[in-house]
Amino acid sequence: MTPADFPAEPFTTARARALGLSEKRVRAALRDGLIRRVLHGVYLRCDQPDTVDTRAACAALVVARGSVLRDRTAAWIHGVEAFTHPEHEVLPPLETCVPRFRPPSDRCGVDGGTRDLTETDVMTVHGLLVTTPLRTALDLGCHLRRRDALAVLDQFMRLHGITREEMGRAAVRFFRRRGVIQLRALIPLADPRAESVRESWTRLEIIDAGLPTPEPQFWVEIEGVPTYRLDLAYPRHRVAIEYDGEEFHDRTAEQRFYDAGRREWLERHDWTVIVVKRGDFTGAGLERWLGELRRALRPAYSNRRW
Repeated sequence: MTPADFPAEPFTTARARALGLSEKRVRAALRDGLIRRVLHGVYLRCDQPDTVDTRAACAALVVARGSVLRDRTAAWIHGVEAFTHPEHEVLPPLETCVPRFRPPSDRCGVDGGTRDLTETDVMTVHGLLVTTPLRTALDLGCHLRRRDALAVLDQFMRLHGITREEMGRAAVRFFRRRGVIQLRALIPLADPRAESVRESWTRLEIIDAGLPTPEPQFWVEIEGVPTYRLDLAYPRHRVAIEYDGEEFHDRTAEQRFYDAGRREWLERHDWTVIVVKRGDFTGAGLERWLGELRRALRPAYSNRRW
């Protein structure tokens, strides 16, 4: 069995049966990596790219006519990562909504709801109704846990050019809405320079600890040439904070060798490098690296007279 045994376009289980492909063959192909599950009940060949067009075509197979894709599903269509790590294995339902006083979708694999939307809140993406990047960012800024919400705001700013000023003006409409206090507090902290979800988490933990906000994506220059880029940095204190998660272990041996050499160079030139790992956002792991950071930022010299 090869990927060519399956349709090149997204397909459902019902479509596979109509083509003579049993559920057993679909499960076997999924297990062998010939196809991948994109949404609940929607599959795609492994040799097909993950693009906005593809995502929209997948969603079109299961969304009810007139429904608007919202929240994390809308973020997914817009290229923004809002799902948790386990949800990449067990996909959550498709999130849709309809206007008030209309019955929401009750389709299998769909989380239907109602929402007050204006014409400016909705756009069409390859034939699908989707909340706009700005509206989606604000909705998730209210609905998600605080650190996930900041990561989403960072991504929407970076990928779609949304500004803090735009979010602040639009958030006025959300008066008394559940979660709006969290949203308003996060908007001034959002930064388009963050390049990963966990970088956003790391920055927020630093801010919540009462420490100054570090500079994202800082370039260290060698003889005037930008050479090493740091996830987060305090340049005047020569302190770097680097996140090493699952992405670090997926790097090639050459990339890991480069990272090791980069950190060795930084330490030889009086930089303190603090490494944050995937499990370091709670408990002892969190206290460890925040303690290291506090000590690294402690001034070694004071010009105060005693």
